[in-house]
Amino acid sequence: MNTGISAINEEVKKSSAFVNPLLGELGRAVVGQKYLLERLLIGMLANGHILLEGVPGLAKTTSIKSLASCIKAGFSRLQFTPDMLPADVIGTQIYNPQSGEFSTRKGPIFSHLILADEINRAPAKVQSALLEAMQERQVTIGNHSYRLEEPFLVLATQNPIEQEGTYPLPEAQVDRFMLKLRIVYPSREEERQILDLMARTSALPELQPVVATEQILQAREIINEIYIDDKVKDYIVDLVCCTRSPETYRIDLAGYVQLGASPRATIALAIAARAYAFLQGRGYVTPQDVKSIGMDVLRHRVAVTYEAEAEEIDSETVIQKIFDELPVP
Repeated sequence: MNTGISAINEEVKKSSAFVNPLLGELGRAVVGQKYLLERLLIGMLANGHILLEGVPGLAKTTSIKSLASCIKAGFSRLQFTPDMLPADVIGTQIYNPQSGEFSTRKGPIFSHLILADEINRAPAKVQSALLEAMQERQVTIGNHSYRLEEPFLVLATQNPIEQEGTYPLPEAQVDRFMLKLRIVYPSREEERQILDLMARTSALPELQPVVATEQILQAREIINEIYIDDKVKDYIVDLVCCTRSPETYRIDLAGYVQLGASPRATIALAIAARAYAFLQGRGYVTPQDVKSIGMDVLRHRVAVTYEAEAEEIDSETVIQKIFDELPVP
């Protein structure tokens, strides 16, 4: 087994050689936000969609556009609005009166990186148009289904403070996001660097592609081989099961949890932990990898009760208590 892990370690080090050049190129346009950039890479490598939440002006859109510029991949931006239609996302069929036939016009969803800006401003029928694409990697227009090219990644942003004119995301769609990120303000030192870089009337530096899509797909194959010990697998399952019935694990959260995480969370946590280990240059997953990425995987999958909200206890508080009290292998 040690020989196998050593071989995987070597493969990981070779395959992850693009990570530092990619982060370096991203750093030309995005100051700080290491957490955000790292999670964007994890989503890309783990083949999982990402939901970003934060106040305006924290480089959410800039980071996503910069990532698309650094990868030789297609990029589409969707600005969600209340009057948007599903056809504006996936495309539609157009009738040609001369030939008497319908032709298919594909929508902007047919690309590699999709920026769904302010996704909670569109009604449910538009948000539902993304469900098939996000889960099955295909789009159905009329009687035909069309496969989406890999890599395919939806990066959605939503604003927590602008409630007017917004629609809550359906639970089915929220669960399809592998990660939900909470973006916070930069430090004073980072803010000073932002001033030096951005306080000018000219455009941002033009970023150069440093990674090909083939490298991303090859890295995903290596990530699938990263070793997870049976004890770590049991730890992942216990974490998810504890969000459903904490009393079974003797964790005092009685009356606080309304809805726990689904089996999709178990799968996402294992894949994201592998991707996190890949970024660290390791061919095996540690319990700390699971804890490092666990909050991003679980925070949007746990619903708390009204009693918890009355006591100002949110899902992150519940999940953190589970991390603190559940025995680590």
